[in-house]
Amino acid sequence: MASPCLSFILLLLLLLLLLQQSCSVFSRRSTNAYIVYMGERPHDEPDLIKETHHEILTNLLGSKEAAKESILYHYKHGFSGFAAVLTASQAKVIAGFHGVVRVVPNTILSIQTTRSWDFLHVNPHSGNGILSKSGSGCGSIIGIIDTGIWPESESFRDKGMGKIPSRWRGTCQEGDQFNRSNCNRKIIGARWYIKGYEADFGKLDPSGGVEFLSPRDAVGHGTHTASIAAGALVENASFRGLARGSARGGAPSAHLAVYKVCWSTGGCSSVDVLAALDDAVRDRVDVLSVSLGSSPPLNAYFDDALAIGSFHAVAKGISVVCSAGNSGPSPQTVINTAPWLISVAASTIDRAFPTVITLGNNRTFVGQALYTRKNVNKFYSFVYGENIFSSDSDEDSARSCDTGSLNATLAKGNVVLCFQTRYQRFTTTAIRTVQRVGGVGLVFAKSPSKDVTPSTGIPCVEVDLITGTSLLTYMASTSKPMIKFSHTKTKPDIAAPGVGILAAWSPAASSLTTDDMTQKELPLDNFKIESGTSMACPHVSGIVALLNSMHPTWTPAAIKSALITTATVKDEYGLNAVAEGAPYKQADPFDYGGGEVDPNKAMDPGLIYDMGMKDYLHFLCSMGYNSSAILLISNSPCPKTRNRVLNLNLPSIIIPNLKKSLAVSRTVTNVGPEQSVYTANVQSPPGTNVRVEPWILSFNSTMKKMKFKVFFCSQKGVLGRYSFGHLLWENGFHAVRIPLIVGTINADLL
Repeated sequence: MASPCLSFILLLLLLLLLLQQSCSVFSRRSTNAYIVYMGERPHDEPDLIKETHHEILTNLLGSKEAAKESILYHYKHGFSGFAAVLTASQAKVIAGFHGVVRVVPNTILSIQTTRSWDFLHVNPHSGNGILSKSGSGCGSIIGIIDTGIWPESESFRDKGMGKIPSRWRGTCQEGDQFNRSNCNRKIIGARWYIKGYEADFGKLDPSGGVEFLSPRDAVGHGTHTASIAAGALVENASFRGLARGSARGGAPSAHLAVYKVCWSTGGCSSVDVLAALDDAVRDRVDVLSVSLGSSPPLNAYFDDALAIGSFHAVAKGISVVCSAGNSGPSPQTVINTAPWLISVAASTIDRAFPTVITLGNNRTFVGQALYTRKNVNKFYSFVYGENIFSSDSDEDSARSCDTGSLNATLAKGNVVLCFQTRYQRFTTTAIRTVQRVGGVGLVFAKSPSKDVTPSTGIPCVEVDLITGTSLLTYMASTSKPMIKFSHTKTKPDIAAPGVGILAAWSPAASSLTTDDMTQKELPLDNFKIESGTSMACPHVSGIVALLNSMHPTWTPAAIKSALITTATVKDEYGLNAVAEGAPYKQADPFDYGGGEVDPNKAMDPGLIYDMGMKDYLHFLCSMGYNSSAILLISNSPCPKTRNRVLNLNLPSIIIPNLKKSLAVSRTVTNVGPEQSVYTANVQSPPGTNVRVEPWILSFNSTMKKMKFKVFFCSQKGVLGRYSFGHLLWENGFHAVRIPLIVGTINADLL
């Protein structure tokens, strides 16, 4: 038997060992990846810039070895900076070093997840259309910052592709199941970035078959967005037989450069995203398509890696197109708002997926579904979720088929009716709940929407709330309610691109998908239907590539202006666009910005609202950013007389707090016929008087730019909501439209 003294010593050693382990864990967790942003490059020597970075870290950490071990990336092509693993206290110290603009902690961004190009009239058979006049984007390079690519997809074959542009400086980086032979004249380059991700989450283990340490796409999202932007024509494409037809990208002759920064196991590191943006500048892409973002609240521009990297990309003439987020229809949820970006919202195309529901009394209703497998054309018992709640749940939860809310005995073998509620809005949650209790189908009643949720295990038909109520009335009228589903079909409807988009997919993303009823593996998907601003973003990226091919001297701001001022706010029948929500409402500029993009009009906008880096710097100065930081970013100080933020030459005018009266200036550049005369046509926002001076603009061979002022005068005496109007410059051929958005406030309240 051990003596008490020996037992005490052993216990003490054990405690010391545990303490040492806990300290080790604490020390590992106390470090994080940080971006040290140093602004504009002082010169064009990347190696010297790297040395500067090493010197700064050496001074902080005490040795060159520690500095080299700490650094993750050198940002040295579009701007100067680096990413390194630091403690919070070290990050605070280095923020005070000379030449450092800002130190930003690594953040995790998320991805914002055919027929659409025909809907936009981007048609290869139209000789006067943008596709023909731009050579289908020939010579343009679109950079895709996303989850990688599946190179074997038919959408990325290079048959008929032109030569790789001589300016290209990129590479085809090898890795797991990806080598140089996977690049071709379509995919001209591919890189992958994981240092920032692993600095915060540890080494990624690909052995489980859910990821590839290479540019190969395990998620599908990057493959989808790349094929929307620049995929080759693929005949007879479909998702399990739905939406069958020809799939192609917007700029099918454009080249693709792939930058994989997002991983199936946990999002996209801002450290890695910034490295991709920096490399894209060096590689000399023309357009960057970035379907990524973070949720509100938004960071300041200098704390946003995407805003920082895109600022310097735009300075080099690269248009950067980003998704506006998927948090709508709630107001004030747009992301990626920097004025140098093109931020894209999602809308719908003229496609629906009608599925007929037949009740036991032979009455039929039509909903929407993405399901082509079994459990259809056969009657099943029909039950209401609220009536079969489980013992540890309640009627309210069961009404929406919330997680764990249904009684398995009463649900098994039946089709369940559920309603969207304030607390459970998602069809996917209801599908999962019904599957887990052995239900054979689901009808989910929800606010009207053209976004359809796919279901692989059981049929799920989405209906509006009125139809759902009718189904409930039928169930109350009979002791044995019955229901059957038909197979989903595809038919045209109306609107524009971002919802229900068919495009290429990564088979790896569906390789582990099983039928929840049979547990058998489902067939691999080479194409898939997806929705979200992630799908809208590459549509605009493809159009930007076409415009870049037609107008290679246009600035990113000029291209953005052309897209906005020629957009439409009407649907195909001339009716006002509507915004999805509960209930539907007439859409306004907070829903669609300038409107639904019109590619064929954008190639000849007549007038443009152009800007350069000087304008963006004046904007940052007006926002109150530190003058010394502005100097580091641009090598130019803030002007002594600062322009107002409202005078930034954007193709829109937004006045958030109009007290009494205000004047805003804009400058337009004529890119149409030299001899052009434009007349102003104003629709004033309700409650505001608007006038334009001068109201006639006359251009000639020497007068290509003209400045005008817009005067606003509030007619409201109390705090009001935002109201909307527009300013239209017309010359008989061109109609150059910008939205006017005014929020009024009583001056006495301030």
